[in-house]
Amino acid sequence: MIKRGLLSLVAMVLVLGVLAYINQNALLLALIKYRSATEFDVGPPRELAWDKGPELAAEEPGERPPNIILIVADDLGYNDISTFGGGVAGGRLKTPHIDQLAAEGAVFRQSYSGAGTCAPSRAMMMTGRYPTRTGFEFTPTPSGMGKMVSRIAASMHSTLPPPLYDAALDKSKPSYEEQGLPPEEITIAEVLRDSGYQTFHIGKWHLGRKKGMAPHDQGFQQSLLMASGLYLPEDDPDVVNARLDFDPIDQFLWARMTYAASFNTGNKDQFEPGGYLTDYWTDESIEVIRANRHRPFFLYLAHWGPHTPLQATREDYEAVGDIQPHRLRVYAAMIRALDRSVGRINAALEEEGLAENTVVVFTSDNGGAGYIGLPGVNEPFRGWKISQFEGGIRVPLFMKWPARIPAGTKSEVPVAHIDMMPTLAAAADAPAPKGVEIDGRNLLPLATGAGAEDWDRETLFWQSGHYRVVRHGDWKLQVTARPDKKWLFNLAEDPTEQNNLASIRPDKLAELMALLDAHHRNARGSLYPPALEAAVAIDKTLAEPFEEGDEYIYWPN
Repeated sequence: MIKRGLLSLVAMVLVLGVLAYINQNALLLALIKYRSATEFDVGPPRELAWDKGPELAAEEPGERPPNIILIVADDLGYNDISTFGGGVAGGRLKTPHIDQLAAEGAVFRQSYSGAGTCAPSRAMMMTGRYPTRTGFEFTPTPSGMGKMVSRIAASMHSTLPPPLYDAALDKSKPSYEEQGLPPEEITIAEVLRDSGYQTFHIGKWHLGRKKGMAPHDQGFQQSLLMASGLYLPEDDPDVVNARLDFDPIDQFLWARMTYAASFNTGNKDQFEPGGYLTDYWTDESIEVIRANRHRPFFLYLAHWGPHTPLQATREDYEAVGDIQPHRLRVYAAMIRALDRSVGRINAALEEEGLAENTVVVFTSDNGGAGYIGLPGVNEPFRGWKISQFEGGIRVPLFMKWPARIPAGTKSEVPVAHIDMMPTLAAAADAPAPKGVEIDGRNLLPLATGAGAEDWDRETLFWQSGHYRVVRHGDWKLQVTARPDKKWLFNLAEDPTEQNNLASIRPDKLAELMALLDAHHRNARGSLYPPALEAAVAIDKTLAEPFEEGDEYIYWPN
């Protein structure tokens, strides 16, 4: 009997061992999920104590410096809003509130993100400086992400070229919380705070959480931080989820992320947000507006939507109609929530009598992602987030300021996220930081028309490791080491980057290569190394099979 029991136990252990071996990734993801759930003690939702201004205004709104609100979406595709004639699901979902903001101010029709991924773009918005000056070149990633994502990708037997993962480089990186914008960099929040503004951050940060890198250490007097990235608990009765089984990153995020925020602690004291993230950030933003209606304030509202994991409220999901596939319907519902947020912010400004003298800027940190498997998000442009084709870096940029900017203004001048810092400083009549080289330009002359004829800049730069890009006039050059390739386009004749002229125009190729070389000659160098390089198809989503001859880039991060 004992012998039989031992044999049964051994057999069970062997079976479990075989199952564990077969499902190694599932087991590892389960362990990551368990560790994430137990890493922090997440408390219940709480009422936040926002700093309040005076009960009576010393000056009328039009007689004091303008309020400033910077609204940033995350991974919003160029075609996800209807201002440019698009809209999600072939135009079935419109974005009326974002469209209204655009119509009532200035639309920059050739606006670019600072990078093909989120964090470097946000750093450039905050500082007005290229990564060649700050060293903040790559998006911070949690410990183990590169290794786990490369493992999952390898197990999927994708036809894409395999990820390149360097474990030694990964170990040499600072912790996730210490991968951030150096504290000595001067942010727009610091500039405005020192000019008498009350400064508030709500939502995503992604520029470090320790050693002076958290928002409340970088110029924001109060910060409501997205501590992790679930919009609602995945089993909440009011949420509809869409998992992307073809995306290794998505699998990692579902395991790693929790539902949590922190207030003025840089992630140390976590609690549950009070509802669906997009709506919760908006609720608290309105509280900030109302509490500070009698004094100048700067609010940085950094939305998570529509970044993965794809989660929508059941109400929004039902409201967008029967859109297929399921992930597109969830995505459309997330865009609906984002649009509602913009409408609610504008309504609150109107209710408080602040709309006329408030600068409201709306943009996205980069283009829509190919790994969500939705082909139309960046139409008509090629490429996705994690590339520097136009689809990866073309973003909406709208600026409303009724007191100064005429409604219906349109600009065709190429502009970028590095221009945010000097533009907002100029709107506040705040002095530029002393001894700091600012790469961006003040956009107000283009928006207001006052001095637009004197606005002059021919060249913009992008980089991520070996992948470097320059736009000079109408010409754009992309250079990568993996693959060893150069793409040269004339955007005036070919805005969707279909015709590579690198072999046909050696004169232009040499001219733009010289500009790239000069830009990088005295570069600071990256603060931490890229441990993972992932192949990204230019013309296909991750849900489509990669075939020989399809163009791709390796994105270092």
